[in-house]
Amino acid sequence: MAVAVEPDVPAPAPAQALGSALESVVVYAQGAVCTRRARFTLPEGHRGEFRIHVADVPLSAYAQSLRGTVAAGPDGLRVADVRPRIEAVAVEPRDVPELRRACDVADEHLTRLTARRSRLHTEIEATAGLRAAQARQRRDDPYPRPAAVESVLALADFVTDRLDALQTRMRGLEEECRRAEHDARVARHRLDEASGSLRVEEARTTGSAVLTLDLAGEPPAGPAEVVVDLEYQVPGARWVPQYQLRLDTAMTGGTLVMRAAVAQRTGEDWTGVRLGLSTADLDRRTDLPELRSLRIGRRQAAPAPSGWREPPAGLDELFAGYDTGKAKRRARDEKAARSVPVAAAGAGTLTGGAVLGGYGGAELRADQSAWMAEEQARGYPQADPMPPPMAMPPAPIAPGSAPSPAPAPPPPPAPRMRRARGAPGGRPRAEVAEGAPPPAQAFAGASYGGGGMELELDDGYMDRLDSDGPGGAAASALPGADLLDYAGLVLTGADDAVARGRLRPGGSYDAMAEQYRRRAEMVASLALPAHAARVRESAGSYDYRFDVAAAADVESDGGWHTVPVCTVEVGLEPEFVTVPSVDESVFGTVHVTNASAHALLAGPADVSVGGEFLMTVPLPTLAPGERQRVGVGVVESVQVARRTHMRESTAGLRNQTTVLDHRIEIDVANHLAREITVEVLERVPVSDDKDVKVEEHAADPKWERDTEPRDGHVVRGARVWRLRLPANSTRTLVGRYEIRIPGGKSVVGGNRRA
Repeated sequence: MAVAVEPDVPAPAPAQALGSALESVVVYAQGAVCTRRARFTLPEGHRGEFRIHVADVPLSAYAQSLRGTVAAGPDGLRVADVRPRIEAVAVEPRDVPELRRACDVADEHLTRLTARRSRLHTEIEATAGLRAAQARQRRDDPYPRPAAVESVLALADFVTDRLDALQTRMRGLEEECRRAEHDARVARHRLDEASGSLRVEEARTTGSAVLTLDLAGEPPAGPAEVVVDLEYQVPGARWVPQYQLRLDTAMTGGTLVMRAAVAQRTGEDWTGVRLGLSTADLDRRTDLPELRSLRIGRRQAAPAPSGWREPPAGLDELFAGYDTGKAKRRARDEKAARSVPVAAAGAGTLTGGAVLGGYGGAELRADQSAWMAEEQARGYPQADPMPPPMAMPPAPIAPGSAPSPAPAPPPPPAPRMRRARGAPGGRPRAEVAEGAPPPAQAFAGASYGGGGMELELDDGYMDRLDSDGPGGAAASALPGADLLDYAGLVLTGADDAVARGRLRPGGSYDAMAEQYRRRAEMVASLALPAHAARVRESAGSYDYRFDVAAAADVESDGGWHTVPVCTVEVGLEPEFVTVPSVDESVFGTVHVTNASAHALLAGPADVSVGGEFLMTVPLPTLAPGERQRVGVGVVESVQVARRTHMRESTAGLRNQTTVLDHRIEIDVANHLAREITVEVLERVPVSDDKDVKVEEHAADPKWERDTEPRDGHVVRGARVWRLRLPANSTRTLVGRYEIRIPGGKSVVGGNRRA
C-alpha cells in the first residue's frame, strides 16, 4: 500500500510514498472492522491542512464507515476528514497473477489443439469422400469399355493407408485434447478457489481513502513521525467457536482449548493481523429515542435544525438571463435552418414532413416550425430545452440526383412546471401561454425516436419536482444525513432545470463495489461445520470479545479457517455412567465446569484421551460456573452384570391380590488401577392406576431418586446409585420393589413383568 502526502500548500519537503499494512481485525457475528496503520514523516516547519492518500482499501468496504485517527504524532495533529475514492488502474502483463497466467496458457493450448482437431477431422472427411470418377466416353473407345480396376484398387489402397495414418493422428490428438481439457479445468478450479484478494482483471478497480489532517498547533521543530490508523467496516466475515478437550489417560486432568472457524471474503487477505472475535451484532441499533420536554405556558416554535437552512428564494430569477440567451440562440439556429436552400442529394422529395436525422422515428409536421416561432414570439416559457437534433451528413451531389430533404427542426419546447403563487403547497400546474396547445400535445415527439408518444405527468411526479423548489421547502424541512455531509455535496449545473442551483449529495454508488459486496455477503449462507451454532443464537443477550493470543492468517477465499484463540480455565471431574437395564456397557464422562470469567459459546468439541482422538461431541453454552457432562465413549476397564429375580404370590383377605416381588442385582467391577466414581441408573415402574400399587424396599446400598434431566426431561421412576469404587474391586448392588395388583385388575394370561 502506498501513502502519498498531498499538502494543500507547498510543503517544505517533497511528498513521500510510505508503506502501510493491515494491523488488526475484529470479526463480529456478521461483518468485520479492519484497521490499517500508515506511517510517514511530517516535514519540518509544516503546519495547516494536508492530505494523505491511502490506497488498497477493499472495494467491499462501506464508505460511511471510514474512520481515521492519529495514533502518534505532534501535538495538535488531528484527522479532519476522510473521503473514499475509487480508481481504475491498468495492470501490466508482468503483474498478472501466476494462477491467471497458467489459466490463460491452458486455455490457449486447448484452443490450439481444438483447432488442429477440427482441421484433421475435415481432412479425414475429405479423404473418406474420395471416389473414382467415370471417364468420359470417347468416340474411338472400344465397346464395352474395360473397367479401370487397377486405378480403382490403387485409389482404395491410398484412401485406406491415408485414413489409417489420419485416424492414428486423430487418436493421439484426442488424447492430447482430453489432457488439455483436464489441465484447463484444474487451472480454472485453482483460480476460482484462490483468495478473493487475487485480482485477475486487466484493468483493476481499486478503492482508496483520502485523509485530511490538520495541524493546529505549533509546527514541529524537526521531522516528526506520524502514525495514522484507518478503520473501515466490511461485510462477508463470520466466525463460529470450536473446542478441543484434551484429557490425560486417567481423565483426572486436562485442558480445554478454544478455537474459531473464521470465513471471510472481504477482498483482502488477513496476514499476520491481531484478530478479535466478538459475539455482538455489528449492525445493531444503539441509539435511544429523544424525548421532548413538557412545558407549561405559551407554545414555542420548534428550534431550527443545527447546520441547516431553507434554500433561498428567487432561484428561478437567477437563471432567467441564462434561459433567455439560450432561447435566443435556439431561435437563431432554427431561423438559419429554415433559410438553408434545399440541396440535391438522394432520391425523393419532402412531402408534408421531415424525419429527425440520426434517430429515425420522431416525425415533425412541416408547419410545426412556424408554430414554434409563433409561440416563442408570444413569450412561451422555456424551462428545459431539448438538445438540437443530430442531422445526417449530406450525401455527395451526383449528376441527375434529386434534391435532399431539409434538416428536421428541433422538437417543440417543454412547458415549465410551476406552482400557483396564490396556493402554496397546492396542486401543481403548467403555465402555458394563451393559445398554446395542451401539455400532452406540446410534449408529443419530444423524445428521441418517440413519434406520437405523449408524456403524462402524474401528481406524484409534480409533487416531487416542487418539493425540491423554494415553495416545497416546508415538505423537506428536516434534511437527511447525506445533506449534512457538507464536503460531499455538489452543485447542480444550469442545464438541469429541476435541480440547478441546489446542493445535492455526491453520488458515491459504484456498481463494482456493489458487486464485491454482494459476493462478500454470500459468506452468510456458508454451511456451518458439524455441531456448530451461530454466534448470535448461542450467545443470546451476552456479548463478549475474544482476542486471539497470536497473529493469525485468514485468506479471503470464502472457506472456513481454524484459528486457535485461547485456553479456557475449566474444572474436570471424571465419572462413569451405566444403565444396565438398557445396555451393560459403561460409558466414561467428564463433568466440565466453566471456571472462566466469561461464558463458553455452544460449539463442537473434539475429545482426545491420552493423545488419541475419540469423538466430536456438541458442547452447549456454559455460563461462568455452570457444569456440563461430556461423554468420552465406552470404557472397557469397567464392567457390569445385571440379574433379575421375580417371585409371584397372593395376599389379601381372599388372596385376590397378586404380589410381584422383583429383586435386581448388579455387579460392578473396576479393573483400573485407581479409584473411580460410578453412577448406576435403574428404573422402578410407575403406576397411573390408584388401585395398582408399587412399593419400594430398602436397597443395598441405598439408592436415590434421579432428578437430573436426561435429554431435556426428568425420567419418571428413575433411581440412581452413586458410589466410589476402589481400584481392582467389585461391588454388588441390590434393589427391590413390589407390584400389588388387585383381582379386578388382573390380566388374563399372567401379570409377570420383569
